[in-house]
Amino acid sequence: MADSAGKRPPTPAPASGGGGMAWKLSLALFVLLAAFLYKQIQPPAPEIVGSPGGPPVTASRTKLKDGRHLAYLESGVPKEKAKYKIIFVHGFDSCRYDVLQVSPELAQELGIYLLSFDRPGYGESDPDPAPSEKSIALDIEELADNLQLGPKFHLIGFSMGGEIMWSCLKYIPHRLSGVAVLGPVGNYWWSGLPSNVSWDAWYQQLPRDQWAVWVSHHLPWLTYWWNTQKLFPASSVIAYNPALLSEEDAKLMEKFGMRTYMR
Repeated sequence: MADSAGKRPPTPAPASGGGGMAWKLSLALFVLLAAFLYKQIQPPAPEIVGSPGGPPVTASRTKLKDGRHLAYLESGVPKEKAKYKIIFVHGFDSCRYDVLQVSPELAQELGIYLLSFDRPGYGESDPDPAPSEKSIALDIEELADNLQLGPKFHLIGFSMGGEIMWSCLKYIPHRLSGVAVLGPVGNYWWSGLPSNVSWDAWYQQLPRDQWAVWVSHHLPWLTYWWNTQKLFPASSVIAYNPALLSEEDAKLMEKFGMRTYMR
């Protein structure tokens, strides 16, 4: 009796590692899922024109100070005889060939020289590894200098190329003789617009385009995934959805064929 009373209770067996192992497995699965999702939202590496395994160079190109190349296209009268030297900046899903069409007769009469170029990452121009509001303006200035356009030139920005006009007005105003925008894309968050104007323009978009613009503005890192995923309707522009055209524009589109350079 004394012996049994003096005995200590048995030491509890150590808890099994099941709980800790489950936590580690959950963490590992979370990391793998996050890595998979991160890979899905990243755009593929660009194919560099003229590099081994990349597309061939077919355009006239000029080399910038940082080693990148810009592809360009000249039209109109020779720049030496031009009264108006104009650089045309294309919009989204476009390239140097989508320059404003000016007949040879009109170009000759008015003395117009037109220079269009593939924006960085478009067509046969090298991508800019660190694009910014300022960098594109400096690219345009260097393009003009490389092609010897002189101290001043005109700019035309079409669609999303219109926003670049603001960059040029801000960073290279001393080089500009004049600036024009054609059908520019609006910034719905620009404080310079009255709120009622911004909201009215916002609701003129299709719902799918409201979402696409909202994502690109608030979640820019998700833009590539949003524009390539199949779960939700993406941008009407990317999908070539005719619903975004007005009745008048739809009638005009019938008069235009597909871009010949895409055939």
